[in-house]
Amino acid sequence: MAYTSIDDPSAYFKVQLYTGDGNSSKAITFDDTDTNMQPDFVWIKRRDDADSHMLYDSVRFDGSNAYWLQANVNSLEGSDRPLTAFGSDGFTIGSNNSALNANTSTYVAWCWKKTADAGFDIVTATGNATAKTISHSLSAVPHWMISKERTGSVNDWTVYHHKNTAAPETDSLILNETNTTSDQNTHWNDTAPTSSVFTVGTGSVVNRNSSTYVYYLWSEKKGFSKFGSYTGNGNNDGTFVYTGFSPAWIMIKRTDGTGPWGMNDIKRDFNDEYGNDASVYANTSGTEGTSGSLNVDFLSNGFKLRSDNNEYNNNNGSYVYMAFADSPFVNSNKIPNNARQ
Repeated sequence: MAYTSIDDPSAYFKVQLYTGDGNSSKAITFDDTDTNMQPDFVWIKRRDDADSHMLYDSVRFDGSNAYWLQANVNSLEGSDRPLTAFGSDGFTIGSNNSALNANTSTYVAWCWKKTADAGFDIVTATGNATAKTISHSLSAVPHWMISKERTGSVNDWTVYHHKNTAAPETDSLILNETNTTSDQNTHWNDTAPTSSVFTVGTGSVVNRNSSTYVYYLWSEKKGFSKFGSYTGNGNNDGTFVYTGFSPAWIMIKRTDGTGPWGMNDIKRDFNDEYGNDASVYANTSGTEGTSGSLNVDFLSNGFKLRSDNNEYNNNNGSYVYMAFADSPFVNSNKIPNNARQ
């Protein structure tokens, strides 16, 4: 059994739904008031219409404006649709842009706290077009890393996943595309990350001379986060994936063929009007649930695929996933959470 040191995942990760009011400023307070959390990374997606994914973090916050990046495109960061505050238990939107706060529109926000305790760090750096190491504060080896050029020239989001291939430091995935895994020695310089540094090569997506970059890094925390892989079986009675916790959020990407970055969570309705679970894709601006079906059951100790969709459960297809907990399967006292106490 997977014991955890994090009995309350909501102290480090939250899923928040909200409805827009069309005002130029809107404060969002987390529904889960038992445990306060000041977020450091906020990822927002409009649900009821097509609009870009909007990503903000406290490291790029200048005191009044958190600059945005868009996960589904390769554009540079902008300031005209800001977050204006990372509060003690929520955040404040400083725009009535349709991607954030259109009147009566529905939204989901996925929010992380930056701390080594939960295995999450945000690092910024300026490129020099020479392979180099960059320090991080995880005190553990990163298992999932995302790089994005902020200023300079438009460029893709580059992703490292430790289960991508047998030698993941030699390969990359692209967050804003459906592409298969590709060999990229200029991204991570064919060098595995360590508990104190990660390495970027000479490629412009990670290290263009004089451009600025942001890097998001996660390491697994038993009972809280899991970054793994699975093989599909091409059946509606799909593959079961053990995580050691009941998931609050998952992202799945096929690696040996093209496929989207499917995202599901526990707050949005399952089996929506389109007959699918309420999936959104990180690589597209599409409306929730209309692009395809990531039909999945969230279980007490993992998740199970419930469709034969080639994008998520192709027979013998290779997939990577990222998952964060709603509750650990076994708490720090070594007691299953569904047991009587």
